Amino acid sequence: MTTAARRWSRADMAQRIARDIPDGAVVNLGIGLPTLVASHLPPEREVLLHSENGVLGFGPPPPAGAEDWDLINAGKQAVTLRPGGCYFHHADSFAMMRGGHLDICVLGAFQVALNGDLANWHTGAPDAIPAVGGAMDLAIGAQATWVVMEHHTRQGESKLVPRCSYPLTGLACVKRVYTDLAIIELAAGVARVREIVEGLAFDDLQALTAVPLQPPAAA
Repeated sequence: MTTAARRWSRADMAQRIARDIPDGAVVNLGIGLPTLVASHLPPEREVLLHSENGVLGFGPPPPAGAEDWDLINAGKQAVTLRPGGCYFHHADSFAMMRGGHLDICVLGAFQVALNGDLANWHTGAPDAIPAVGGAMDLAIGAQATWVVMEHHTRQGESKLVPRCSYPLTGLACVKRVYTDLAIIELAAGVARVREIVEGLAFDDLQALTAVPLQPPAAA
């Protein structure tokens, strides 16, 4: 990486996702990093946030001390309810997910393969606690699955891989990946870069990534 380059922060990644969500979309935000997106959607935007525990139309977290612990997302974090928001049984929530009624789901990941395979629930380590939750339903039930994750593991290995080595969550389901270095579209076995963090050259990004990349399309 060039000395001028920096990595996008978690807030930067969440902000970019929020910017790319179209008005009118019904969107599920997965546990962890994806939940930050709720804090970066301007109040004038009409985006319906869905959570698998049974809420549609929630908003960002409340101020500290104003939490209503009967109003939480799937990660047990306090949220707010926007005008028109509603609650329902989690079985109905899963019916929405499985029935193709979500426009976008945003999930974290341990690995994403070049063909769009997703591994985000278990590393395969013998002491790891499996926690798939609703990720399998979301990954293939939503019209589009976006992933947000760091570009590398803590050991410096690329999370974009030719083939996932961890247990799979969904097959060929990821359409877009947001990392701390780039935004990458996946389609038909091709990874095309949409945007690169300022100061990082395409060739440097390629050297840091375990799959072949296509440069951004010419303007």
